[in-house]
Amino acid sequence: MSKIPEYVPGHGLLKGKSVLITAAAGAGIGFSAARRCVEEGCRALMISDIHPRRLEEAVATLKAESGLTEVYGQLCNVTVEEDVRALVSAAEERLGGVDVLINNAGLGGQKRVTEMSDEEWNRVLDITLTGTFRMTRAMLPHMEARGSGAIVNNASVLGWRAQKEQAHYAAAKAGVMALTRCAALEAAEHGVRINAVSPSIALHDFLKKASSEELLAQLASREAFGRAAEVWEVANVMVFLASDYASYMTGEVLSVSSQHA
Repeated sequence: MSKIPEYVPGHGLLKGKSVLITAAAGAGIGFSAARRCVEEGCRALMISDIHPRRLEEAVATLKAESGLTEVYGQLCNVTVEEDVRALVSAAEERLGGVDVLINNAGLGGQKRVTEMSDEEWNRVLDITLTGTFRMTRAMLPHMEARGSGAIVNNASVLGWRAQKEQAHYAAAKAGVMALTRCAALEAAEHGVRINAVSPSIALHDFLKKASSEELLAQLASREAFGRAAEVWEVANVMVFLASDYASYMTGEVLSVSSQHA
């Protein structure tokens, strides 16, 4: 197993930009992306989540670490259209317009197809795929009116690859990839870019609770580096796609994975 690389310092990739991130409380990819955006010089940030205490703590932590005063939090359930509209409206007002949207909300789980209920299937798709669609639909008119903006979606290598007991999650993530490509063509007409990252395995507390230790160890062993990604290694690629360094990229899905070919 290769050693974990040193944390990469900020280089001002998002200097002067405002950022909105869904599902960013806690210790997962979303919070790491929020931290990276601040470190990369964003001028204002809003994060959302469905957990009030974790959201409040995340905002406080980001403010304390960075000294950035314009860090806001708002509760939002991406399966509820009213919540989504309220979040986008609040972000537009408080951030003075949203330059970057990172759609991070998603839900996984393990269940064989023959044992999966309609409710379990629909819940994963509603949060992971339809939630990304709702946020994109609500945000695009604002970005298109300004003629600029970047949206970064969180997909998964399971959108390409097969794994037992992951039919609902894989279908949702494949849908996120397709949504990214199609919406990107429409948004490009107005100067807005839409791309996605596709992580394999990035260890964080929520994943550890949702999956068995044996499965996570097995998945990590398949990686070329012999380890799972750090959440900030995924966040780095999100920041790149959100930045002007990716100005000619749209409709792309970048794999953040070291899996063997």
